[in-house]
Amino acid sequence: MGTTVFRVVSQGVVTYIPSTKQEGGQLAKCLIRLKEFGGSKFGNEYACTMFGNLAQCKFYEGDLVVASLRFQVHEVNGAMYQEVVANDVTKLSAL
Repeated sequence: MGTTVFRVVSQGVVTYIPSTKQEGGQLAKCLIRLKEFGGSKFGNEYACTMFGNLAQCKFYEGDLVVASLRFQVHEVNGAMYQEVVANDVTKLSAL
């Protein structure tokens, strides 16, 4: 998916998970819900995961942001799961 304008619905708390790339290191992880801007009440909404420094950024409900999302599908024990990762989220400043 390309870069799109979204409205922040909610953001969860930051948690830290063990990092496999650094011995004893941790990676920040946070969930964020984004809704496509300009849509109706029933517009597309995405539950995304943010990692690293991006996960430590704080966004508030109603903030307008520009985001780039990555969609992946994983198979675990015969079940298919879709993962949505926010690669980049930038808050739009007020004029």
